[in-house]
Amino acid sequence: MTHYTKKNRTLIIAEIGVNHNGKIELAKKLINLASKAGADIVKFQSYRTEELVTAKSRLAEYQKKKSNIKNQFQLLKKYELNENQIKSLQKFAIKKKIEFLLSPFDLESIKLIKKLNCKRIKIPSGEINNLPYLEKIGELKKDVILSSGMSSIEEIGNAIKILLKKGTKKKQITVLHCNTSYPSPAKDLNLKAMRSIKDKFNVKVGYSDHSNNSETPIIAVSLGASIFEKHLTLSRKMKGPDHSSSFDFKLFSRLVKNIRNTEIILGGNNKIISESEKKNINLVRKSIVASQMIKKNEKFTTRNITTKRPGDGISPMNFKKILGKKAKKSFLKDEIIFV
Repeated sequence: MTHYTKKNRTLIIAEIGVNHNGKIELAKKLINLASKAGADIVKFQSYRTEELVTAKSRLAEYQKKKSNIKNQFQLLKKYELNENQIKSLQKFAIKKKIEFLLSPFDLESIKLIKKLNCKRIKIPSGEINNLPYLEKIGELKKDVILSSGMSSIEEIGNAIKILLKKGTKKKQITVLHCNTSYPSPAKDLNLKAMRSIKDKFNVKVGYSDHSNNSETPIIAVSLGASIFEKHLTLSRKMKGPDHSSSFDFKLFSRLVKNIRNTEIILGGNNKIISESEKKNINLVRKSIVASQMIKKNEKFTTRNITTKRPGDGISPMNFKKILGKKAKKSFLKDEIIFV
């Protein structure tokens, strides 16, 4: 018997983000790879650059790598997808039998979520302290995945309160712990924080991974992650801000396999005798046997009985109950005792 079911397994999100480099055909290739790798969900970003950043917003350090772009506006404009392109990608995802998820970065993009009728919505870490944005999300009353990178426990609590106040139910909220350094150093991952978030707010938790460590998904699932998110790329050598901290198809496929194996290994909470070990019970447990020749009507004592394998006879747990009883027949040495 296994405790692993599709109902309680970890949802694996293949985050495409801006790894499509602004090219629809590349985006479709990544959707196809996500589906082949075994991801449950493929995720894209929706934003209007003019609504998201000012013209001179500085680049983060990781965004400067492999790029000649001078500011966030130029960077984001290069990767911006319009509504028709996003609709096209959603149709392609449906064709590939993988759930399509959007992460909106501005109020206008939230409206697109309603048009597309996405099953759930993903709040990026940068919007966790955006009151007008959170209120609009809460009003949708959809399942919400809330990324909590760069935030304190108090900020997570405030965001949850706003969502609840606007109509989202607590059971609909999953908080993703994450570190938003690309790539994230192992010493800063702090995966045990998932437990603190779960205990503090009584919500489901998960992890959004930007590290390059193969152990991270295994540990996250072991700590109770109901969702695991990881960037997917065609090649980690491609130009763009997120490629170097993403997994290619081979690494992502291994990630999925590791998570599924981890779920099977973790099993359930109950201590049971598994089917595979039942056949060994009588081979390795013991029975009460004669330690020497015992004559009929002779009393059983600590001198003439002992315990040895196999376990086909009377359990050693009944040893004291046997003492003092008379033998109904003669027993040879090592013969299993019965009364």
